[in-house]
Amino acid sequence: MSTAPGTGPAAGRSRPARWLARRTLRGRLIAGLLALLAVACAAVGIVTYVSLHGYLLGQLDQQLGQASDRYQACLGHPPPPGDGDSQPGPPHPDSPYDCAQRQQQQTFSAQVSNGLITHSYVSYGTCTLSHADKAVLTSAPPGGPPFTSELCGLGDYRLLAVPGPAPGVTYITGLPMTQVDSTLRQVAIVEIAVFAAALVLTGVLGTGFVRLSLRPLRRVAATATRVTELPLASGEVTLPERVPDADPRTEVGQVGAAFNRMLGHVEAALARRAASESRLRRFAADASHELRTPLAAIRGYAELARRHPGPVPGDIAHALARVESESARMSVLVDELLLLAQLDAGRPLAKEPVDLTRLAIDTTSDARAASPSHRWTLELPDEPVLVEGDEHRLHQVLANLMSNAAKHTPEGTTVTLAVVTAENPPTVRVSVTDTGPGIPANLQPALFERFVRGDSARSNGGASTGLGLAIVQAVTTAHGGTVSVTSRPGHTSFVITLPRLASVAAGA
Repeated sequence: MSTAPGTGPAAGRSRPARWLARRTLRGRLIAGLLALLAVACAAVGIVTYVSLHGYLLGQLDQQLGQASDRYQACLGHPPPPGDGDSQPGPPHPDSPYDCAQRQQQQTFSAQVSNGLITHSYVSYGTCTLSHADKAVLTSAPPGGPPFTSELCGLGDYRLLAVPGPAPGVTYITGLPMTQVDSTLRQVAIVEIAVFAAALVLTGVLGTGFVRLSLRPLRRVAATATRVTELPLASGEVTLPERVPDADPRTEVGQVGAAFNRMLGHVEAALARRAASESRLRRFAADASHELRTPLAAIRGYAELARRHPGPVPGDIAHALARVESESARMSVLVDELLLLAQLDAGRPLAKEPVDLTRLAIDTTSDARAASPSHRWTLELPDEPVLVEGDEHRLHQVLANLMSNAAKHTPEGTTVTLAVVTAENPPTVRVSVTDTGPGIPANLQPALFERFVRGDSARSNGGASTGLGLAIVQAVTTAHGGTVSVTSRPGHTSFVITLPRLASVAAGA
């Protein structure tokens, strides 16, 4: 027979462990302290109860032996010497009733002869034996140890059966267990009350003590939380936060000292990274700026050579065309590197109202003219959609996405540019979706990094610098937006989300 998951014995045993795992360290310590105290109190209570029960039962058995001796002496049959501390009774026996009434209150006295109860009395009370009571009394072995049984509906009695003067005769004496049970009940109530108060007091004091003991650990956690809130990825390399009171003599102090050393190493590593990125940005900006002049000269001399009045040989003309083409391509690369360097340095962009619907129409028209073999569609809202930003750079973002779709998808692919608005918060969502072969899954995480080129299965052979999508992300981020991509065979979608212009959003 199969067992449902999570319902077997192993799941039952692991439930306390799962409960503790969801608690804080302070909660686990307090729960462990209270659990240990509860076990100790339970052990003390059980030992005390058992010991007291044995002691009270021993005293009752001693009183029972004395009562049995008195009963036998009253009937004219004194017990053998040494079987009690009572004095011998009178030489002539009294009636069983009189002897029973001379016992202390609620004492049971009975005589069994040949398996029949000849008389039974309870001093200063009445006793009506049931069949079960009679069975217990007639089966009691004479001379055996005291035993406990319920009699006459009066509660538990401690009974002692002794042999009588004649064969087959047994005298039975019993004392009520009321006093013993009452004492044990009161002790149990007192123990429960005292132990409960001790648990409550320990819980309150233990909570305060544990909170005080864990205060240094909370400082470590608070420092770690503040460090995680620092903008470390934005070039911030100063880590002023340190764990106070990092005493190496304590365990928490050792953790704090190690955490402080780790923060020092992280700060040094971030400083080295920031310095390296700064040098790289300066190099890219300087190199891009310095390369503009020789590239312009190369293109100028190539054009000048093509204007030679005499005939130009075919191979020379081809070489000049290649020089012009590659210098133009390198000029584009230099311009893109310079733009990325400027964006990395945080150079502010223009901030003016830009109509995204008009930009979408212009870029779609340009893409249709540049790649007529693709099917270009446009989805726009009924009203113009305005954002605040740099019109030239936003046009470059849309142009790069449309050019990317044209270069990396085969002829006949449908490319759709859609502009959709959203509220709460007011944003605009621009998507460029194509029905091409898709982007490999292993390439998608690094797609917006620099010099990353698409897989050959998605490319139609067009040249690519590998900086187009990096520029898309950099410009979108500079405008306070985000860019994402989802791709599978037959569907690739680049989505740009930008904040809408506040005045337009308010009036919508």
